[in-house]
Amino acid sequence: MILPVIPFPVIDPVAIELGPFGIRWYALAYLVGLIVGWRLARRLAVLPPYLMRAERVDDLLAWMVLGVIAGGRLGYVLFYKPSYYLVNPLEALFLWQGGMSFHGGLAGVALTAFLFARRHALPFLRVGDIAAAVAPVGLFLGRLANFVNGELYGRAADVPWAMVFPSDPEGLPRHPSQLYEAALEGLVLGLIMLVLASREQVRARPGLLAGVFFLGYGLARCFVELFREPDAHLGFILGPVTMGQLLSLPLIAFGLLLAVRRR
Repeated sequence: MILPVIPFPVIDPVAIELGPFGIRWYALAYLVGLIVGWRLARRLAVLPPYLMRAERVDDLLAWMVLGVIAGGRLGYVLFYKPSYYLVNPLEALFLWQGGMSFHGGLAGVALTAFLFARRHALPFLRVGDIAAAVAPVGLFLGRLANFVNGELYGRAADVPWAMVFPSDPEGLPRHPSQLYEAALEGLVLGLIMLVLASREQVRARPGLLAGVFFLGYGLARCFVELFREPDAHLGFILGPVTMGQLLSLPLIAFGLLLAVRRR
């Protein structure tokens, strides 16, 4: 059977070349996501009920960057390739080789938000709300960068928009699941978070925004995992359940509990 397929828009993964140095789209996505998230966080922090000075958000950003990088890498090492890094522990520090986990990055951000709030005597849940409200920006740009790199593609499909990714050794038409994730985890969830964050009665309930984000991301990730190809070295974990779904289930439960209690 001949499956419908559209050409994959091959884009150079290096966005900007400066002599021998190159800035990749993935790094650019992180940079732009942090800048846009930082600007949004500065505006949200000073809205009533007042949380902190806009300048204090600059310090929070530095903590968050550390949490994202350290947590994302550690999560990948522990969740996706523990046996490999047990034999090659030093390679866990080789960030340039790739390999980051969103769930690990989320845990890192939660920890740094807690430490930041404790150090500056701020309510932890409200700091978490600020981070949750701007997180979809980074998710959206990160998934677009995954698409440009032709990585984390979907399962074989016969839909009219299926694509053959150059990095796929089987050369099969597949779901562009990175775009599904960008749409659901980034655009849709981002719009929901911004609409809610614009309401003072929502901001006045610490933890409500964080709960909605956990719940929304968990549901979106579990759904998109139905179309995303499982990691080759892991496959399915429990029957048809993938690692991404398994790690998202606690987020759904915790987010639902937090959102209901805060409401």
